[in-house]
Amino acid sequence: MEQTLWQFMQQQAPKLWQQTLTHTGLTCISLLLSVTVGMPLGILIARKPKAAGVVLGVAGVLQTIPSIALLGFLIPLLGIGAIPAIAALFLYALLPVIRNTYTGITGVDSAITEAARGLGMTPGQVLTQVEIPLALPVILAGIRTAAVINVGVATLAAYIAAGGLGEFIFGGISLNNTNMILAGAIPAALLALAFDSILSFVQKFSSRRLRKTVWVMPVLLLLTSATYVIPSSNQNMLAGFTPEFMGREDGYLGLTSIYNLDMPTVVISDAVMYKAAFEQKIDVISGYSTDGRLKAYDLVTLEDNRHIFPPYYAAPVVRVEALQKYPELEPTLNLLAGKINDSVMTELNFRVDYRKQLPEQVARDFLQSQGLLKTSHSVRQGRVRLGSKIFGEQYILVYMYKFLLEGYTPLAVELKTGLGGTKICFDALTHGEIDLYPEYTGTGLLTILKASSQQQKQLGPDRNRVYDFVKKEFQAKYQLQWLAPIGFNNAYALMMRRSQAQILGIHTISDLSTYVSNHHHQP
Repeated sequence: MEQTLWQFMQQQAPKLWQQTLTHTGLTCISLLLSVTVGMPLGILIARKPKAAGVVLGVAGVLQTIPSIALLGFLIPLLGIGAIPAIAALFLYALLPVIRNTYTGITGVDSAITEAARGLGMTPGQVLTQVEIPLALPVILAGIRTAAVINVGVATLAAYIAAGGLGEFIFGGISLNNTNMILAGAIPAALLALAFDSILSFVQKFSSRRLRKTVWVMPVLLLLTSATYVIPSSNQNMLAGFTPEFMGREDGYLGLTSIYNLDMPTVVISDAVMYKAAFEQKIDVISGYSTDGRLKAYDLVTLEDNRHIFPPYYAAPVVRVEALQKYPELEPTLNLLAGKINDSVMTELNFRVDYRKQLPEQVARDFLQSQGLLKTSHSVRQGRVRLGSKIFGEQYILVYMYKFLLEGYTPLAVELKTGLGGTKICFDALTHGEIDLYPEYTGTGLLTILKASSQQQKQLGPDRNRVYDFVKKEFQAKYQLQWLAPIGFNNAYALMMRRSQAQILGIHTISDLSTYVSNHHHQP
């Protein structure tokens, strides 16, 4: 029987509550900072109109930067965790606070301020006793906007190990788990509504009541900010796992049930976790066995001595309808079958992930080295749409297929790269949005087919049995065809810094579990 959303939320209640508190704290800390900085800036530019254009322009530009890109810019400067997340949220909240403070102050009737000065008030008294009280409804409207923006943007904090409801949302997207997505999205939406409703209620107060209430708000924000619990830095070891890994049976769930591994963890994006391990911000990560950053950051994979990670052999998954329509598709794609082993794929990934070479060029160079690169046809008939997930290896593979199809067939090729995680790619394929994308047998087995524990035990670590099972089930259930495997096994793996693993004598996941267990209660 399939689990309902309510059952899932009940099961995950402690974690969901913790993430909601973390999300609230992140929002309130950044909002408090933005009000502390934004209001004085708004007042300043109201007094100096020539500076208004510059200040508002800079704040406006900051808000137009995509949130994930802004986090990317801040990571090299501030690392991972709470600090870059709060900094990004602070910058996003600045514009509405500055703009509304400026608008509210400049909107006060000049006759009122002149009368106040005529009564002998100093400039400071005019500001605090006349202008700010009259401008408060407008200023609060800006704070309302900033609060709602920050609740939404704070979901991205999960990508850089800062916690929050984004852990559920991104984990659900990666795992094709609607309940998990909604478990994060619904509380986030309710938080946004709660912030907006409370500030809207306060905004409607009478002028006298509003002036009394507004001084309480910074205290409330400060107290609410305390709901963000910064992970302790004196832990013996800290693990950083991707949202997808946290929710997988062949991931964190398997580590806890099969290996009894119980160590402090943070959720982090695979885009930054390798560097975070190298910089000693975290000690253990969930990586991929062919990732080029293994070599770049001198990390070592721990032996999966109890075999929780199934084979992850890569192969193109194609709509049967597309294969029937274009018979030349299968033999052309299979030109790559068996051509790339683990070490070759690791080197190709290294060139993209670390040396920052373009996936298109890396793909072209490899095909040329194999004698597979041909001049493209000049006349095009038919069209094939290729999709990929959002990491370097997928880009490399999809460009290889593009060059092969353009060189060996008259088909036009349309790329739809960077489609996110497994769920987005698979849904795009089953709904006819794309015709094929590279997938992995382990992902097909566990994330898409959701094989039972009994089925997994029956298949075991045998690559051919897993491939045959996945191929048969995809054909029957989804009318999708797995073509011949490319040759490499991009399995999940736990990784550590090579130097640290050698010093501690950790070679297998069981070694890690034993070490963590023995040092768990030490300061």
